[in-house]
Amino acid sequence: MTKSEKTRHYIVEKTASIFNIKGYSGTSLNDMINATGLTKGSIYGNFANKDEVALAAFEHNIKTVEMKIGAVMSEQDSTKDKLLAYSVVYQDLIKGQFCPGGCPILNTAIDADDTHPALREKALIAFLAWKNRIINLIQDGITNNEIAPKSNPEQIALTMIAIIEGGIMISRLTNMLETREMLRDSLIAYINNLG
Repeated sequence: MTKSEKTRHYIVEKTASIFNIKGYSGTSLNDMINATGLTKGSIYGNFANKDEVALAAFEHNIKTVEMKIGAVMSEQDSTKDKLLAYSVVYQDLIKGQFCPGGCPILNTAIDADDTHPALREKALIAFLAWKNRIINLIQDGITNNEIAPKSNPEQIALTMIAIIEGGIMISRLTNMLETREMLRDSLIAYINNLG
């Protein structure tokens, strides 16, 4: 990795949580300078503008979540247990145990839906990839007779995502542990009733 690549990686790593917490509009150049300890010239010597930093930060946050999900799923054998990994990972995400600020797809979709088409597109691509991963798991579960054969994989994927993302929003809004637990239990019950 070249010095320039290391610096770019450092900037992204240090600003990713700020963009996820404050959003694109709420993150200032001073926030990026304070997070990295670098000058404006150093940041913009490695990125053309704030847009490039924000897009790279979003990709970093998505990779962080995907790696965490992948690690938890790799410890599971059955399709249902792999699906249940989402309840574990997203509960940890709500608690802020990794990827500060919560779900980058949810945050970016809300923050950029009308104001930043490139970020909105990144969020859409990440959402579709997530939905397709769940669809593939459901199809595997149907093939393995773990999930009812007449199940609609896309409907299940969308329902799971809606429970997860709605749960994150409600949990963050109410800041109530009981709410988090009820919504986690709803997701677990939904997954367990698929077969």
